[in-house]
Amino acid sequence: MLLYKTVVGINKQLNKIITIPFPELEMGANCITKAGELMASKGAQKVLIVTDAMIHSLGLTTALCDSLTAQGIEFVIYDEVKPNPTIANIAVGADVYKEQQCNAIIAIGGGSPIDCAKAIGAKIVRDKPVRRLAGKLKVRKKLPPFMAIPTTAGTGSEATVAAVVSDPSAREKFAIVDPAILPDLALIDPTLMVGLPKPITAATGMDALTHAIESFIGTYHTPLTDKYSTQATEKIFKYLTTAFEDGNDLEAREQMAIASYEAGCAFTRAYVGYVHAFAHQLGGMYNIPHGLANAILLPEVLKLLKPYCEKRLQLLAEVIGLDTAEAFIQAVGDLNKKLAIPTSFPELNAGEIPLITQRALAEAHGTYPVPGYLTQQQGEALLRRFLKG
Repeated sequence: MLLYKTVVGINKQLNKIITIPFPELEMGANCITKAGELMASKGAQKVLIVTDAMIHSLGLTTALCDSLTAQGIEFVIYDEVKPNPTIANIAVGADVYKEQQCNAIIAIGGGSPIDCAKAIGAKIVRDKPVRRLAGKLKVRKKLPPFMAIPTTAGTGSEATVAAVVSDPSAREKFAIVDPAILPDLALIDPTLMVGLPKPITAATGMDALTHAIESFIGTYHTPLTDKYSTQATEKIFKYLTTAFEDGNDLEAREQMAIASYEAGCAFTRAYVGYVHAFAHQLGGMYNIPHGLANAILLPEVLKLLKPYCEKRLQLLAEVIGLDTAEAFIQAVGDLNKKLAIPTSFPELNAGEIPLITQRALAEAHGTYPVPGYLTQQQGEALLRRFLKG
């Protein structure tokens, strides 16, 4: 563990040196109508719109396309992004960009289209196999003008310097991390989230909460990230159940969208932890949606980590009007129940638990500033709690 602590300590100092900018932010109901004007100001002439088939079929791209057309900006739509975007998604998207002679990118959708667009941009400017872009600071070259328009309140990807990519052949995920892939513009329009189904509202909301909590209890936290983490936590506990129960409540949708952005601002600077490390492996091996995996894991991981970060968890408890770390962890579990979040992973194969744990600890140790270190035995015991039946 000493080695991991040393590496994390070095990375913490490097993290202070690297400046992470904020995207230009446009926020409010129906602000998507400003997309064309904003992209024109960045010199966009022909835009690759990166999305998924569902978003496109629901008509959520219509106002965006109309806005671009009004500014004389051409566009081509790439709507083949899959949940947990793959290397193949990125390669095809980059080819479309080049073949259609685009000079700008807009991502519209949840975390998958936004992450896919980030990786497409990275591949365009570096022209390397996507796998060779994995890790930190492998891009280091400005992307084409890039706007992110989230349609879920969860990933905060519009505010982050990371893109998570799936490699189906290896049944695992990897991350591209570089300030260069941060969107130039983040356009957050809560009206795009009004029709979100309940299960997606729940999972993405808990994803945002995971970002807020892990960035707060990790050892990279700063006064700036604490501000964003606590603001996001307070909003999520106040508004998520309302957004879940009444998807047409525009105030709840807007507040959740702000919370997701704030949590993104926090974790892109203070990083995440074990919840994400295990969720990435479960997503890579079984294609479990990332937000759902985070939601299911979160309360149990917090119970394991409580001895290492009880004071920090108590501070979060106070944010939502409670007194103790234990009460906060219970509140997270109760929130999951209200949102009908499952308590197990039916896909989980008991025989693969050692491998999943090994991969998760390899991702976390020396990479994430976790408040305390788990062993292989603890990790396997954690996962066995989620076996169905």
